[in-house]
Amino acid sequence: MKHLFLLLIIFLSIDASAQSAKEKRADKNYNNLSYVKAANIYEELAAHNKLSDVGILHLGNCYRETGRWGLAEQWYGKLANGKTPPAEVIYYYAQALRFNGKYSESQNQMNRFEQIQADDSRAKEFKNNLSFFENQSKQQPYFDLKIIEANSLQADFGASFYGDKVVFASARPNQTGKQNIHTYNGSPFLDMYVANRETNGQLSNISLLNRHIDTKFHEGPACFSSDGNTMYFTRNNYFNGKYSKSLKGINNLKIFRAKWNGNSWIEENISINSNEYSVGHPALSADGKWLYFVSDMAGGKGETDIYRVAINSDGSFGNAENIPGDINTEGKEMFPFIDKQGNLFFASDGHLGLGGLDIFYAASDGNGGFSKPMNPGIPINSSSDDFSLVLDGTSKSGYVSSNRIGGKGDDDIYAINLLRPLAVTYSINGIAKEKSTGLLLANASISLLDAEGVLLSNIVTSTDGSFSFEVESSDNYYLKGNLENYFESKTSFNTIDIEQKNKLTQDLLFEKNIGLALHITTLDKSNSTAIDSVKINVIDNLTGNPIQGIETGTIGDFRFPVANKKVGDEISYTITFEKSGYLTQTKTITETVKNSEEIVVSETLDPISVGMDLSKIIQINPIYFDVNKFNIRTDAAKELDKIVNVLNENPTMIIELGSHTDCRGTATANLTLSEKRAKASADYVKKRISNPERIYGKGYGETQLLNGCNCEGTVKSDCTEEEHQKNRRTEFKIIKM
Repeated sequence: MKHLFLLLIIFLSIDASAQSAKEKRADKNYNNLSYVKAANIYEELAAHNKLSDVGILHLGNCYRETGRWGLAEQWYGKLANGKTPPAEVIYYYAQALRFNGKYSESQNQMNRFEQIQADDSRAKEFKNNLSFFENQSKQQPYFDLKIIEANSLQADFGASFYGDKVVFASARPNQTGKQNIHTYNGSPFLDMYVANRETNGQLSNISLLNRHIDTKFHEGPACFSSDGNTMYFTRNNYFNGKYSKSLKGINNLKIFRAKWNGNSWIEENISINSNEYSVGHPALSADGKWLYFVSDMAGGKGETDIYRVAINSDGSFGNAENIPGDINTEGKEMFPFIDKQGNLFFASDGHLGLGGLDIFYAASDGNGGFSKPMNPGIPINSSSDDFSLVLDGTSKSGYVSSNRIGGKGDDDIYAINLLRPLAVTYSINGIAKEKSTGLLLANASISLLDAEGVLLSNIVTSTDGSFSFEVESSDNYYLKGNLENYFESKTSFNTIDIEQKNKLTQDLLFEKNIGLALHITTLDKSNSTAIDSVKINVIDNLTGNPIQGIETGTIGDFRFPVANKKVGDEISYTITFEKSGYLTQTKTITETVKNSEEIVVSETLDPISVGMDLSKIIQINPIYFDVNKFNIRTDAAKELDKIVNVLNENPTMIIELGSHTDCRGTATANLTLSEKRAKASADYVKKRISNPERIYGKGYGETQLLNGCNCEGTVKSDCTEEEHQKNRRTEFKIIKM
């Protein structure tokens, strides 16, 4: 009942020459959208094995369009399991299996579809969401829902808010007692009804909306302006008593606008309509400036697309445009709804879902576009058709329609409440493989963790090593993998600015566990986060052999085997850590092997920048000079040797060695003394480093006191010796890297 749009005609490489006159009569009904009449003839032919492959496809389509998915599965299966079936038939078969709750079988058919039609957006979405069904079962619900008791045995769907009332479409018996039957699906035509909305969401006092709007054809669903004086609604192409058809003989759908004059609705045709295609399912933006609708007009992406058109201040319309973003697919997108914040809800059978039509949500980007659609999952969606979601002004409660099992009739209306904020999710896809050979690793345990290391989900890789997780945007995550006979594998990734990324993939590389290994980890000293791409040079001090070409991964670690060592043996390594923006550091480890597992070496690196004082990073004790002397004492040389080591480990670093005095003595004498001490200290370092011009000395005397201990001229200071000592200092500022 909710479809009412032309079925996309699939041009198949199937021989239709054997069609009988009776089948051609069935095709005529089929092409006129009289699916019930067509199905009866096709069934009769099939019972005598006289139905062609084209007829089998048409019969499957008849059942699909009238919601008889069990029979649709049967007939699509006959073609899909034959020789070289068209890709679209395989997709419909997978869809029917999914509608009937056969998710594993549907997954197999989608694999076939993806292999044949890899460029199809539905195939790409499936490939990028391999764990969709598994993840859906673990997801906390976004909505709760309860059936409306006032549903009839016929179709009731498409609720919309009309002030404090609710308007919906229904095929229930009307007060006139006269109802025409539609040959499309053998059900009565739709009328629009209005009802009171109770505090619990139930509907009461149901009556026809307006007899002037009601015709013998379909009316509904509808939407209303915020003041309630303008209504847009769907109806068959019937206006002012005239029933019109397309050149192909199809009576399409149109959207009509009606305005309330105080006594009745006065309706008018609008410019977006055409006899040659259908438009329907109207929805207004909160400000009333945009009309969203569904159409099968030429030039769309799929069977039916969502469009929008600007409503000008004089009530005229702009040009219709296909809605921006990745909303429309090769399938059906229907029943748009725009909430108060400009977010889009819609129904689709083209995006990856649980059954026929599923509800999808796409957040507004604030510029007229929308985010990647997300599936809110169970229970708002089911293996059946779920569609026509609307929310009230609070954006927290509303209605949805569904033909799921457990309802009262054909399509039913359900009251819904939002339980938690909707969050658009993205798929992270990867492959577990052996680092050295690229071998794909099945049965690896892959864990998804948040930035704090809390486990979010865990799955086991498929036979091709693939895995997939659903993650939210603007966040940091970790992946951890474990597999017998391999070292644990870790990596990190983020979804910040994910909309600019074409594809979110992150493989996990596993190293074969060959016994004892040295596991090196690197962390930023300022925030304890992992540092990637740190160049590591290792020298075996017992053999003198270097181990080069090592670089940490995204998780800030690296592991390599320690060969020819057993428990009780001695090991000794000198390890150098180097990365731009960090102080190059060297570490020596010497220890006895205690077990056959890995030896962990963790190093924190100091971030450095121009203007930074090295004495704040490395432990440098005060450099002392004899009174009025500037020769380098033994204890001073020990501290300067630390600077020598830093400059030798960081061959591009340029340092200013600044010498400062306290205020005691004359300013001129202090400046001269500090200059001599700075030069003597710099000369000591220059003799011991490559490129000696990378350090120079500068005396500041008492010009840069750190406290208020000023005693020049007639000023007397009462500072303690400790306070004067703070001013007598040597600084090692990084001037350039």
